[in-house]
Amino acid sequence: MARRIVIANQKGGVGKTTTAVNLGASLGVMEKRVLIVDCDPQGNASSGLGFYPGDKRENVYSVLFKPKDVRKAIYDSGVPYMDILPGTQDLVGAEIELVDKFGREFYLKELLDEVENDYDFILIDCPPSLGLLTVNALCAARELLVPLQCEYYALEGIAQLLMTYELVRKRLNPELDILGVVLTMYDARNRLSWQVKNEVRKAFPQHLFEVIVPRNVRLSEAPSFGKPVINYDVKSKGAEAYLALAQEVVRSKTEHSQ
Repeated sequence: MARRIVIANQKGGVGKTTTAVNLGASLGVMEKRVLIVDCDPQGNASSGLGFYPGDKRENVYSVLFKPKDVRKAIYDSGVPYMDILPGTQDLVGAEIELVDKFGREFYLKELLDEVENDYDFILIDCPPSLGLLTVNALCAARELLVPLQCEYYALEGIAQLLMTYELVRKRLNPELDILGVVLTMYDARNRLSWQVKNEVRKAFPQHLFEVIVPRNVRLSEAPSFGKPVINYDVKSKGAEAYLALAQEVVRSKTEHSQ
């Protein structure tokens, strides 16, 4: 049974997609079978692996209401042990279509139930919002991983996400646990990064990953080549960080995934 991890933060530009793609590829290095699910209409996780949202192919949206067809929309990412269920701009419409459907929060869960036994990890990349797509992702997962950028407004944004998490856990998905908070875009020369790290450590002493993802040019460059950073420059600081994060994730199972 796969560990289902939703990577969420309603704030944009915090490293959600970077974390989904690079954590997935790093788990693949450990010979874990991984599925990346791109639930963001911008489709950055897909384009970062060479699957462009405008491509005429099956995708999350085209099978969202036909779960039995989900395997038609899963593709080899070109990265060992890692497949992708690509996103599309049409997911914008899914938010509207889901509004009046019965059980609207559980469509993604039904989709992933079909392939749960095919993988060791299913990583769900979310849009930068707390709309129905993100709620579907929170209901489809058992673990929540929060990327948190080392900047001033980071903690304000996470408070709202955790309120949503508590509501989802209470009313819709009691199996959902917090896997952890991972600090991203850390600049050791920047006093603010250091301050944010200390504030997060105080706020989430039980949930802060030891690994801190640094600001790294190679991490920024890799998606334009359609590759995770470990396939672009395995010796870079960014690659080292995500390989270490993958090891930490494998070690830190929540009680519901053991």
